[in-house]
Amino acid sequence: MITIYGIHNCDTMQKAIKWLDANKVPYTFHNYKTDGISESSLRLWLQHFPASKLINTKSTTYKALTDEQKASINNPDKAVDIMLQNQSIIKRPVWDLGTGSFYLGWNEEELSKLIL
Repeated sequence: MITIYGIHNCDTMQKAIKWLDANKVPYTFHNYKTDGISESSLRLWLQHFPASKLINTKSTTYKALTDEQKASINNPDKAVDIMLQNQSIIKRPVWDLGTGSFYLGWNEEELSKLIL
């Protein structure tokens, strides 16, 4: 079963969910704004994606970080702390494809190849 992580009111998340529904792909949605996100999930994701990709460096949340915090995102422990404190800084969506593989972001063509 696919689990898709993100924030429900995000435009990209809404596209992804609409696409999953249209293609009748079973999935679970984990809203880390309301359900939180675990440190273990973040550490697992950091095994698959560099922190500089997992943290949305174009977000207003990232831009509000101090220069010291921005400089520390390549340190896994500090990146986890930043993401735990600011879930909206995590790039969306994060896809757990249920097969031990993960995908980050939204690209319909790539996801079609992986899922359909």
